[in-house]
Amino acid sequence: MAEYKAIHGFTVQNKTADPTATGVTAGAWSTGGTGNTARELLAATGSGTQTATAVFGGNPNTAKTESYNGTAWTEVNDLNTARYALMGGGTLTAGIAFAGTTPPYTGATEIFDGTNWTETGDMNTARGGGAGFGITTAALAAGGEHPPKAVTETFDGSSWTEVADLNTAGHGLAGVGTTTAGIVFGRNPGNANRVEKWDGSSWTEVAELNTARHWTSGSGTQDDALVFGGNAPGGVLANTEYWNGTSWTELNDMSVVNNQGTGTGSSGSALSAFGDNGGDPGHVATSEEWNSGTDFSQLNTGQVFYRSDTGDMKVTLNVLGTGAWASGGNTNHQDSERGGSAGTQTAGLIFGGGTGPAPIQATTEQYNGSTWTEVSALNTGRQALKGSVNSPYTSAIGFGGASSTTNPSGSTLNESWNGSSWTEIAELNTAAKFHGGCGTTTDALKISGQTAPGSALATVEKWNGNSWTEIAEVNANRLEIMATGGSTSAIATGGSFIDGSPPNAALNNVEIWNGTSWTESTEINTARKNQHGCAGSSGSDALVYGGDIQPGVTANTELWNGSSWTELNNMATARSGIGGAGSSSTAFAARGTTPTATNATEEWTVPATVTNTTITD
Repeated sequence: MAEYKAIHGFTVQNKTADPTATGVTAGAWSTGGTGNTARELLAATGSGTQTATAVFGGNPNTAKTESYNGTAWTEVNDLNTARYALMGGGTLTAGIAFAGTTPPYTGATEIFDGTNWTETGDMNTARGGGAGFGITTAALAAGGEHPPKAVTETFDGSSWTEVADLNTAGHGLAGVGTTTAGIVFGRNPGNANRVEKWDGSSWTEVAELNTARHWTSGSGTQDDALVFGGNAPGGVLANTEYWNGTSWTELNDMSVVNNQGTGTGSSGSALSAFGDNGGDPGHVATSEEWNSGTDFSQLNTGQVFYRSDTGDMKVTLNVLGTGAWASGGNTNHQDSERGGSAGTQTAGLIFGGGTGPAPIQATTEQYNGSTWTEVSALNTGRQALKGSVNSPYTSAIGFGGASSTTNPSGSTLNESWNGSSWTEIAELNTAAKFHGGCGTTTDALKISGQTAPGSALATVEKWNGNSWTEIAEVNANRLEIMATGGSTSAIATGGSFIDGSPPNAALNNVEIWNGTSWTESTEINTARKNQHGCAGSSGSDALVYGGDIQPGVTANTELWNGSSWTELNNMATARSGIGGAGSSSTAFAARGTTPTATNATEEWTVPATVTNTTITD
C-alpha cells in the first residue's frame, strides 16, 4: 500500500516574504491606560507583564501604588515608606521595592503580596537611582547615587549581601534579568551608552547602546531585551533599541519622549509607565504599550517554503562561517598546565595542574567568557586529571590524576564541585592519570590512561552520579589521550603507547564509542598527545587543538564531522597541557606550556546564521 505522502505529497507554505528570526523588529508603540497619580523616578514589578504589573513610589515624593490590568490603572495600598528614585522587581502578586530617597537615601526594602507591603531586611548601602531587578527571593541592585556608586547587592528573601561591583560606577541606569543572568544599560555621569552583563559572580562589559542615555527603562531578559526612552544632552528621548544577546538594533520610537519612567514585560510585549515628558513640570501618568509584529513568520532551520510573489522555492539553512581563535582573559596561575577542565566558553572551569618537578596545584578557577576568578581549591591537588561539568559551572566532578611529584602514580580520587567548594565522593575503581574524560556530573566516562609510570590502560569506567562501573575497554592501551561527548556517544583522540616505536610517540589514533563498544575510526591529521584540547557534543562532532607532537608543540586545529577530519585555523599560540572544553563552534583553550608555562586563554568561535536560500535545480 502506498504511503500517504506518496499519494498526497508534502504541504509547502506559500509566503510573500521570507521568514525572520523575530517579530520584535516589526514592533510598534501604542497608547496605554492613564494612571491616577502623575509622577517620575518610580519603580515597577519588573518581572511583571504588560497586562499584570504594579508601579510604586515616585516624585513628587509618594508612597502610592497602582496596579495595571492592560487597560486601566487602580490605586492599591501604599508603600510603608514614601520615596523616589527607587528600584523594584517581582510580579503583581509578589513584588519588591528597595532603595530610593525619602530624602535622605534609604536602603529600606518592602515586599508586596498583591494587597499589602511588608518591611523586610534593609540594604547594606542606602542609595537611589540604581538598576534593580529579580524577584522577592532573589533580587539584585546595582549602582546608584550619590556619589555615583558601583556597589552591587543581592537579596535572598530576607537579607542583602554585597557582591562584585560594576566595572563603571553610575546612577540613572536600568536593568533586567535575574540574580544569575542580568544586564544593565545607560548611566550617568557621562550620559554613557555603556552596557554590562552579570553572570551571578561578576560584571562584563558588552556591546554599547547606539544612543547614549541615562534615566532610561527596559524590559526582557539578559539576551533578549528592550531599552526605551531616557535622557541625553539633546533632551528627552523616544528611542527604542533591541538587544539580541550580541548587538543593539534601533526600532520604532515611542509615541512621546519619556525619561525617569519605568518599564516591565518582555521584548515582544512591554509597558512604559509614567515618567517625564520633558515639559514643565513634566511628570505624567500616561503609559505606552510595545507589541512586536504578530504577522511575522518565524525563521526555523530546514523550513521549506514557496515565494508566490517571486516564484522561488526556498529553504532556511543554518550557515556556518569560518571559525577562528581570539584572545580571552588570562588565568590567574600559569604554573598549572595538565589540570582538569570542563564547561563552556562562557562558563568554564579549570582545576589542579602542575608538571614535572613543579609543585602540584589544587587551585580552581572559573571563567565567565572574559575573566577568570579563583575560587575554592580542590581538597587534594592533582595533575593529569579530568573533569565533567553541568552548565553553568555550579556542578562538576574532577577524577583521577597524580597527587604527588615524589609518587607520580595515578589516583582513584574523585571530588564534586557545588559552585563554592569541593567534596570527596566515590572513587574510581582503577587509579589513573593522563586519561580521557567526558560527560556530565551524573553521566560521565573515564577512558584509558596510566596507573604508574611505564604502564598504559585500556579500561573505561562509567559514572552514574553515585559510583563508577567498568564497561567495554578501548581497542588500544594508551595514555595522554583526550575525549569529548557523553556516555552514549563519545570520541577519544591522540595519545601515546608505552611500547610504541619510538616509545611514547604521539599518536593520531581515534576511537568512537556508541554506548556499547569502541570502534577505530578515521585518524586525525596531526598526531598529538599530552592534553591537547578537545571539545564537542558527541562522537560525531568534535574539535581537537594543540598538543605535544614530539618534538615540540602544535597550534593545529581540526574538526570532526562524523566521518572525516578537516584542518581549520590554528591557535595563535602552540601549546600542550591545555585546559579546554566547549563545543565544536564555541570552545576555549586555557593555560598550558609553549614549552614555557602560559596563563593565556584563547576562544574558538564559528559564526552561525540562519538564512533563506533559494533552491536551484
